[in-house]
Amino acid sequence: MSSDVRTIVLAGVGGQGTILVSRVLTTALIDAGYDVKMSEIHGMAQRGGSVSTTVRYGKKVDAPLVGKGEADILVAFEQMEAVRHSSILKKDGIIVVNDYKIMPLPVASGAAEYPDNYIEALSKAFRVIAFNAGEAAMALGNARVMNIIMLGAMVEAFEMEQFDWDSALAKQVPPKFLDINRRAFEAGRALAGRKV
Repeated sequence: MSSDVRTIVLAGVGGQGTILVSRVLTTALIDAGYDVKMSEIHGMAQRGGSVSTTVRYGKKVDAPLVGKGEADILVAFEQMEAVRHSSILKKDGIIVVNDYKIMPLPVASGAAEYPDNYIEALSKAFRVIAFNAGEAAMALGNARVMNIIMLGAMVEAFEMEQFDWDSALAKQVPPKFLDINRRAFEAGRALAGRKV
């Protein structure tokens, strides 16, 4: 694996906008001249199942997928997804996590319990930046921009501010939603900046 290749894993639940974030991310990286490979995994996304995307970029990227312990950063749109995907991170990896719960069916039905103290456990192995992106989105007046708040937080945490994020947003977000998404992106950067 080439040493200049960076790997970002986005993990969420269907309907959280994980795919839109991966498209904005990929657009910014391609526009900056990187070779980019992306893979998507949808697990019953329409029914609240897991959705994950791996984005790899560098001068030359051979494959879109990585094995355990190889990703640089994990952006988890929900608490359980942070736990579920943490094994893919390098030892010094970063997790940006939305401190928010979506009850999976086994938990909702009482067949399983939701894990507690996950942030403390993950913080022993990784750098964890956690905040409630849902609350931040509601403060902006639109719950649906939670995903772009997470994108902004990732940019801040992973020091990716050199890319043209405004152009990437404009290319992927419908014009009537562009202003609220720009504000969401900046809110995410501010939230992550306070956690660093």
